[in-house]
Amino acid sequence: MRLTTKGRFAVTAMIDLAMRQDNGPVTLAGISQRQEISLSYLEQLFGKLRRHEIVESVRGPGGGYNLARPAEQVTVADIIIAVDEPLDATQCGGKENCHSPEHENGPRCMTHDLWATLNAKMVDYLDSVSLKDLVDQQNQKIAEQQSVVVMHRNHAAA
Repeated sequence: MRLTTKGRFAVTAMIDLAMRQDNGPVTLAGISQRQEISLSYLEQLFGKLRRHEIVESVRGPGGGYNLARPAEQVTVADIIIAVDEPLDATQCGGKENCHSPEHENGPRCMTHDLWATLNAKMVDYLDSVSLKDLVDQQNQKIAEQQSVVVMHRNHAAA
């Protein structure tokens, strides 16, 4: 399994949105600038996220996007699946024709069960991590960084 740029960008953009939505709808232009992700790419991703009812759009002046449900009810798996990101470590896409993909009923490779089990564990893990968990992690990192800056200032002033 390889998480592509699409999945990584979608999760990053959703963390940005969730961290800022208390101040009203978040613009894609703002996310684009802060996260250095192409605006047109974000528009494609958010179209898919909206169709999966993970975000909702607000039109007009001051418009943008909000979460369609609370951050604790949105999982990383929800986000990745919404943007059509396949979570599959098997070579055959789960068709069990690993040795000869051109033959629909070909034999499975010897490691098929290993990769299929990894898929299940991966989905379980990504389904156990909520957007709120990721936002809390980011807020903790920000608080730690601010604490270090204050300590350095106090030390320099002494």
